[in-house]
Amino acid sequence: MHQFIATPLGQRRLVLRPGSTKAVQLPTAEWDELRALAAGSGAVPGWLVDAVRAQWHVDLTGRAVDDLFLVREAGPYEFSRATWEINLGCDYDCVMCYLGGKRFEGLDTAGKRKLLEVLRDAGVIWLQITGGEPLIDPDFPTSYQLAHELGMQVEVLTNGSRLHRDHVLDLLSTYPPTKLSVSMYGATAATYDKVTRNRGAFDRFRTGLDRAIEAGLPIDLSLIIVRENASEADLMRDWARRLGVPFREYANISPTIHGTAEPLPSQAPQYLTNRAPFTGCPAGVTFFHTDPFGRASICKVGRDPNIDLIAEGVTGLARLGRIAESLMLRTGGCSGCKLSGACRVCRPMAKVFQEAKAPLENYCQRGSR
Repeated sequence: MHQFIATPLGQRRLVLRPGSTKAVQLPTAEWDELRALAAGSGAVPGWLVDAVRAQWHVDLTGRAVDDLFLVREAGPYEFSRATWEINLGCDYDCVMCYLGGKRFEGLDTAGKRKLLEVLRDAGVIWLQITGGEPLIDPDFPTSYQLAHELGMQVEVLTNGSRLHRDHVLDLLSTYPPTKLSVSMYGATAATYDKVTRNRGAFDRFRTGLDRAIEAGLPIDLSLIIVRENASEADLMRDWARRLGVPFREYANISPTIHGTAEPLPSQAPQYLTNRAPFTGCPAGVTFFHTDPFGRASICKVGRDPNIDLIAEGVTGLARLGRIAESLMLRTGGCSGCKLSGACRVCRPMAKVFQEAKAPLENYCQRGSR
């Protein structure tokens, strides 16, 4: 198993280490030398020994390049990041879930393998695996390991309900993620179980979180603040601080991906934050999203039109840029708006709110004027 990834990123050439957010940038001459050595059986050159030692405190003196480094080729486009919903099924039934009906369906094992190979060939370096709850997918272990073997840096978004299990911790410790983003839904059993609508969820979450931290996994907590747990917001923050892990808060709830409004009543108005004005994003340009069936879209919100990566392969992604441009146009109730220059949501998100017939104050400045 490789310990380092050497990969192009636009005009740059990087050395990455699985599970680490750090990188070493290589000049062209050193990149060419590393590629040549990886094709043979040469030893790690002194300049790379020094760079790796300085960045990761690992000594590669006398080691063979082909034993340690996976050298990747550039993809045909500019895509370097992607998210993948391995499934939409979940063991929770959270009151604010944006997925709506959480149906457990998607590609079979062979399809997941093919999809990951397409993502690799497209040039994806950073892959976020999400769901639903990804850790309950029976193909998660093999898919996660394959993503590592293909040279992708993997982040996992999880509710933490499976982190107490030995085989999950062993997998994540053997193939470390760059980040393990874990959602927190409350600070007490009564509140947590009420939000998730799953009896016993809090105890499993707490045990799994403690075990993951003890295992040295790179935990990043997402504090989900809604009406049902707003009274415990300070307790959730205090808990995260005691654990000594990074955390961020999310209180702005969106409609479902189907454009229905069921999650919106769970918003805690006093915790809503003002987003910065939307000035563009890399969706469909350097980033894309893939659903459980291998359909690529510009992001999790702008899901249509999409591209069937299983049927079309990498070449289908050539259309995503045009799709992104079309989805970002101000249309319908947003066309001609004099406040559009300071709008805080992108057009695909505004469209979802409009389809859900959400109050303007949920997504539009006109609602507060």
